Amino acid sequence: MEQTNDVDRRLTELEIKASLAEDLLETLNAMVARQQEAIEMLVREIARLQQQQQAPSADGAPSSLRDELPPHY
Repeated sequence: MEQTNDVDRRLTELEIKASLAEDLLETLNAMVARQQEAIEMLVREIARLQQQQQAPSADGAPSSLRDELPPHY
């Protein structure tokens, strides 16, 4: 009888560990999915900024304050 109780206890502990591991896996999966969405959004933003930087301004004005010469030049 004592051996049966030991087996039951060990089985219960394994079931608890498996349940915790499954919960952790689901949590990590959700985190990776959110990170992937953030990465994709950042890649799109970088591409948009690169296009914006390469496109000349419609009115001929410098696209950045760094491109302007100071008034005393």
